[in-house]
Amino acid sequence: MTADETLNELLVKLFKDIMEIEGKSLITDDFKDLTYNDFHVIEAIGMSEPKSMSTVAKLMNVTTGTLTKAMDGLTDKGYVVRERSKQDKRVVWVCLTEKGKAAYLHHEEFHHRMIDHIKGELNKQEITVLIYSLAKLVDFFQQVYGENEEA
Repeated sequence: MTADETLNELLVKLFKDIMEIEGKSLITDDFKDLTYNDFHVIEAIGMSEPKSMSTVAKLMNVTTGTLTKAMDGLTDKGYVVRERSKQDKRVVWVCLTEKGKAAYLHHEEFHHRMIDHIKGELNKQEITVLIYSLAKLVDFFQQVYGENEEA
């Protein structure tokens, strides 16, 4: 197998596996009412101060209409609270409830376990090379496909 074929195979498998394994890891008994996408909406809202719907939509690269549908479900399930701005009625603020914060931390823990495992398998030089290589891949996607990673 050539280097190009090996890289392609590894990248395809990595992207597929991360999505599949993350999805399976996140949907536990405590969070069986959430979808993989719900966790990423919760992640975009974050743990800090409330965000506007338009800010969350931009972070996720979706329209506010698409986000509204997801937000309806998260609100109904008790993970998110929405509040219309008193200063500007066009603005809707969203923030996580305690239940939403628990889901956020559950998702974050998956990422911590993944990073801790990778760091445990590599020496400092290998970690530096991996970070450099992944940053180059992110740059490629941003430059060629216009993806905007702000989170």
